[in-house]
Amino acid sequence: MNNKVILSGIQPSGTLHIGNYFGAIRQFLELQNTNECYYFIANYHALTTINEARELADNSRMVALDYLALGLDPEKVALFLQADVPEVTELAWILSTVTSMGLLERAHSYKDKTSRGILPSHGLFAYPVLMAADILIYDSEVVPVGKDQKQHLEMTRDIAMRFNNIYGDTLRIPEPMILSDVAVVPGIDGKKMSKSYDNTLEIFCEFKALKKKVMRIVTDSRSLEDPKDPDNSTIIDLFKLFADSKELQTMRDNFFAGGYGYGHAKKELLDKIYSFFEQARDRRNKLENDMEFVEQILRDGANRARARAAEVMKRVRAAVGIEKLI
Repeated sequence: MNNKVILSGIQPSGTLHIGNYFGAIRQFLELQNTNECYYFIANYHALTTINEARELADNSRMVALDYLALGLDPEKVALFLQADVPEVTELAWILSTVTSMGLLERAHSYKDKTSRGILPSHGLFAYPVLMAADILIYDSEVVPVGKDQKQHLEMTRDIAMRFNNIYGDTLRIPEPMILSDVAVVPGIDGKKMSKSYDNTLEIFCEFKALKKKVMRIVTDSRSLEDPKDPDNSTIIDLFKLFADSKELQTMRDNFFAGGYGYGHAKKELLDKIYSFFEQARDRRNKLENDMEFVEQILRDGANRARARAAEVMKRVRAAVGIEKLI
């Protein structure tokens, strides 16, 4: 896929973990090399779950730091804060007038979040409309999504097609790019890695804290001398994300042979994880000492995004009969 306009949002919901990296970030970094990418930090969306101003502001800055440290190139990508493109909320309101209640009531994310005790606010209910505005306002052609997020884009397409049926061919209909080859990264308890399960391994964790978490990875009760099953091991599932084929085979052979404890395997995994992100960690430390540079990147990204959004809003306002007086 080359020279497509690609859009993705990043929730500033906390510290990034290795599941975020292998599940999405790695693909975003690859896409930036051959496409026109707009990656926004979704601080409007985050208001549905975060109601502490300092926490939201800090999380948003940390996401920018993390993505830049991991290799996002601001010369290739527009990285910006969602709220720095105010046109998106204008478009969200206009789209809300053509969005049916039934469509919103079918949203999986709303049902899931309210079932977990999150306040069923209007913002949470109308979340898909703002998401549609995020995508449509940049004439996005492709939106990378995991299989569990496919409904979000289907709803955006439904809203855009409804708008076009009423007002004429105004909005570009985006296509999904299903990230089917995304690794399912297990957490330290063997379940899918997620902040919701408190089972994560953070990308930029300090060594001692990372070691403590790695050593908590759940294993069976086999002793040091016993052979072990590499095909039913969270340690192996994590190790193969970082190791080459020879290293992986060596660990598998050690499992089969016995005389190799889970503690040995965890130590190898710890070293692999920490060294894998070492260069990114160094870049992050440098960026953290120059936050004005980071904030300038976000401002520049917002300017690029707003220029594109302005063109779309010009078409939308004309289509619905709203003209700017100034």
